[in-house]
Amino acid sequence: MIIPERRSAQLTAAAWKTSAGAAARIPVALVTNLNRTLKQYADAGFTVVGLDGEAETDISGFPGSDGPVLLVVGSEGEGLARLVRQNCDVLAAIPIGSAVESLNASVAAAIALYEISRSRG
Repeated sequence: MIIPERRSAQLTAAAWKTSAGAAARIPVALVTNLNRTLKQYADAGFTVVGLDGEAETDISGFPGSDGPVLLVVGSEGEGLARLVRQNCDVLAAIPIGSAVESLNASVAAAIALYEISRSRG
């Protein structure tokens, strides 16, 4: 998990407790420049996928889903920042019913991670 140093939620004691132990099982990196980090991962062969409710590509079938993927989740009110969107290889949406306005960021991340895992068989 990559967390920007500024303007983002940090891994607090409450978040650690809520993770039910998952936070102890995955590496967490605090980065000073998210856009530079995204470029480095792209250069290393990752497909950088940004979640965007308005995207035309469905999360279940984006190009590059069979290789290394870096999933980018924006803030709950603002979504992805402009530069972050530009540094994504693919913008993908989670299809939701018209009665649902949007998804909480953690719910969207969980659904997207599940779908990526499921598509890999």
